Parts: sequence; structure tokens; C-alpha cells
Amino acid sequence: MKRYCLALDLKDDPALIAEYEQRHQAIWPEIRQSILDAGITVMDIYRFGNRLFMIMETEDSFSFEKKAAMDKANPTVQEWEQLMWQYQQEIPGAQPGEKWVVMDRMFSLQEKD
Repeated sequence: MKRYCLALDLKDDPALIAEYEQRHQAIWPEIRQSILDAGITVMDIYRFGNRLFMIMETEDSFSFEKKAAMDKANPTVQEWEQLMWQYQQEIPGAQPGEKWVVMDRMFSLQEKD
């Protein structure tokens, strides 16, 4: 199992944020299936203000490159991503067009030096 933490910002508009949260209460079945098919076994998203924080646990075979290729070949995922982009904005430090940015772990209580 692998664990990843990612960050993304929403547009700082309370109405858009509420709508974004509402859409995530009932994601499309095809989106849920595409996440599972990519080898993601756990996905939780947290919000503080307009900042999102995602925790993903994946199968060992998971890769972001494989997930990106699967998403690019899936018209429903492309439609969902285009819809979500109206609520999202690049987080400071992201590359142009980059959505979710992988965070570096800087501390672990369980791991010793």
C-alpha cells in the first residue's frame, strides 16, 4: 500500500464551494469506478476555507502516470474534470494547468531517524 497527500484550492466563493461539496456527495458512478480501477483503495478529501487536502491510499502498482492515461482515455472522466475545474484554481506553486499537487511528507510519528 502507498499513501499520498495532495492539495488544491477552490475558488474563494462560498456559493461555488457549497456547490462543489454538494457535487461530491453524489459523484457519478463512472467516476467512482475509474478511481477504483486506477488502484486507489481509499480517498478522503478535507476542506479548510478554500483549501482542499486529499489523502489517497493505493495498491502498490498505482502510478500517477497510469491514472492520467486512463483518465485521458475516459470521456466521462474528462467531462467530470472539466466540470470540477469551474470550482477549482491552481494552488500557489503548482505548474500551469496542474490541479492536485502531491505534498511531501516532512514528519512521521511512526518512523524513527
